Formats: sequence, structure tokens, C-alpha cells
Amino acid sequence: METLLSLSVALFAGLLLSRGAKLLKLPAVTAYLVAGILIGPYLLGHFGVPGLGFTSMENVESFSLLCDVALGFIAFSMGNEFRLSALKSIGKQATVIGIFQAVITTLLVDGILIGLHFLMPDKLSLPAAIVLGAVAAATAPAATLMVVRQYKAKGPLTSILLPVVALDDAVGLVLFAISFGVAKSLTLGNVNVASVILEPILEVVLSLGLGLVMGFLFSFMERFFHSRSKRLAVSVAFVFLTVGISMMTFTVGGIHIAFSSLLSCMMLGTVFCNVCDFSEELMDRLDRWTAPLFILFFVLSGAELELSVFGDMAIVIIGVTYVLARSAGKYIGAFISAKSVKCDPNIVKYLGVTLLPQAGVALGMAMKATALGPEGLLVSNITLFAVLIYELIGPMLTKIALLKAGDIQPEGKSSARGAKVHH
Repeated sequence: METLLSLSVALFAGLLLSRGAKLLKLPAVTAYLVAGILIGPYLLGHFGVPGLGFTSMENVESFSLLCDVALGFIAFSMGNEFRLSALKSIGKQATVIGIFQAVITTLLVDGILIGLHFLMPDKLSLPAAIVLGAVAAATAPAATLMVVRQYKAKGPLTSILLPVVALDDAVGLVLFAISFGVAKSLTLGNVNVASVILEPILEVVLSLGLGLVMGFLFSFMERFFHSRSKRLAVSVAFVFLTVGISMMTFTVGGIHIAFSSLLSCMMLGTVFCNVCDFSEELMDRLDRWTAPLFILFFVLSGAELELSVFGDMAIVIIGVTYVLARSAGKYIGAFISAKSVKCDPNIVKYLGVTLLPQAGVALGMAMKATALGPEGLLVSNITLFAVLIYELIGPMLTKIALLKAGDIQPEGKSSARGAKVHH
């Protein structure tokens, strides 16, 4: 009963605040995150009334399976952006931008935080500064995708944005592997270089391989069902199955093997969209089915934000430096790489702004960094601080950038009642 009460309160809170966000011309994602903070452990949940908000972080974490499934559907939808017909025109540009903006961001954040380490060595260690540089590369696809969907964004910037965001996570995992290996050797002195470098590369390769196999199996299975409802059910079953398999971990010869559900589900969607001839219609139906799930995901993400990180002034100073350095890195990296591959002027100018949201993958990296001990705990707290800032302002900046680039029509869209809705 408590679980259902909490979920219904979360849905209502997200929906009610989204009405206020509409009046303020803010993206609905921001409203869902704020709703999560309001009913989370630090505000409404603090009163300890079961079912009325989330009473503790443990209570929020008990819904982690729901968040994993939502991320799986978000990644599956991202696969829709990798249709070969569309990639023929933007594939090379997206690849170059996806790799270079991530590398430039990591190098810039590393440089600035290493400089800060020399100014306050007792607060920010060298290993923590190096790991934070790699965490900075990751971008959150969920918030970006939701803004694109809400405003029905369409144009050159949107076309290249979603593939770049998707590539970002694969590049980020490899950069994190290298940085984490260096930080571990600095902290512990002795480290198994083979496992540190091999594990993340295997994670990327195996995740894409899993998605590839599941994608072909999915496309084959869909052909046995002809009604729309059954095809939708098969789609949901395959996303569930892929997320479930990607949660498995095992060790072979001292090497820890794991999967990324984001990459697996993204590849699942990519294969399905390129192999199946009725994929577009099915994707559209699936988007409508998952709408309440996505609202719950963002409300839970808001409830998970650790407000206690504001209590330590050193974390605030390092956190603000990290946020500014990462923002500069994303903008400069996207600007230089987009210009080098002769992108549309609007892409060159605004792409960097749309790459600011940060959440799931970055938090996953931060949790892995806790293996470094106190340095890892600092990385975790700084990442939590940055996620709080980025998730609240990132969607709004993405909306502004898409509007300025002309990918969102300022005259609005039709509402369910048929009247024009102005943004």
C-alpha cells in the first residue's frame, strides 16, 4: 500500500508542478525534478509520514528497479536516432563531435581542477581531480530527450544532438577507465593495469554486442504478431529482458565483467529501427505508453538529489569550479569540433549548451570511484552537487538553445483540446 501511495503522490506532484512550469515557460523535466525535491527526504518526506513523500534515501532507492527500466526505455528511444538513412548525412559529424567534445571537456576540467588542487591540497587531492575530469565527459540523455519530445523539436541541431549525446556515454566510459586507472595507481601505488583498462572497454563492447543480438531477436519475434497491442507488448518485454540481462555481473580470470543497460538498450533500438519496416509506428506508440514511467523516473531522480552537499563550503567551492569548467569544456569542445566538420552555424553556436545536463552515467562513475576511499567520496559529493545544478538548469538551457536555433517553433503546438499552446 505504501509503495502505491508514494508512486501516486510522486505522479500527482510531477503533474501539478508541470502546470506551473508551463506558465513560467520552463520544460516539464525541471518541474518533475523540483517535485521530487519537494516530496523527497529533505522536505515533505522529512516529516516521516509513510506514503506521503519519500521518508529516506533508502525509501527512494527501493524504487531503483523502476528507474533502471525507465532508463532502458529512454535508451531504446535514443536508438531511433541511429537510422542509417539519417546517419548517412550526419554520421561522420556526430562521431567527430561526440568524441572530441568529450575529450576536450575532460582535459579542460582536469587542468583547472589540478590547478585548484595546488591551491587547496588538503581539500582536493590529485586522484580526485583526475577522476572528476573523466566524470565531466558524461551527458544525461534522459533530460535532453524529454525536452526534444515535449516541444516536438525538429531541425539540424536536434538531428545531430541526440546521436552526439548517445555517443557521449560510450566515450565517457573509456575516458573514465583511463582516468580511474591513473587515480588508482596514484592512491594505491600498485594496480592491475590490465583489468583497469580492459574492464570498461569490455563493458562497451559486450553491451553493444548484447544489444545487437537482442535487436535481431526482437525484430524476428515481432513478425509473428500482427495486432498493434501484441507488438507493443513484445517491445516492452524485450526492453525488460535487455535491462534484466545487462544487470548481470561476473568475474573471469580476475577481470570483472559488467554491462551498461544504456548502451545495450540503445543498440537494441538501433537494430530494431534499421531492420524492422514498421518500427516508426511502434516507436510512436511506445513513447505514449512510457509517458507516466518517465514522469516517475524524473520525480524519483529529484528525490535522490543529495541536498546535504551544500553544507560543506569546500565542496561548494570545488563544485562551482567543476560546474563552470565542465560547462566551458562542453561549449568550447562542441564549438571547435562542430566548426571543424563544417556544421550548420546554429549547430556550432548552440550545440554545447544542449550538452550540459548530467545524471545517471556520471553518478554511476562517481559510485565506482568510491573504491578510491576518501578521494572517491569527494568525487561522489562533487558529482551529486553538479547533478543537482545541471538537472535543474540544463533542461531550461536546452530549450532556449533549441528555440534560438529554430528547432522549436515559437508559435507553439496544438494541445490535446485543439487550442494553440504558446511557449
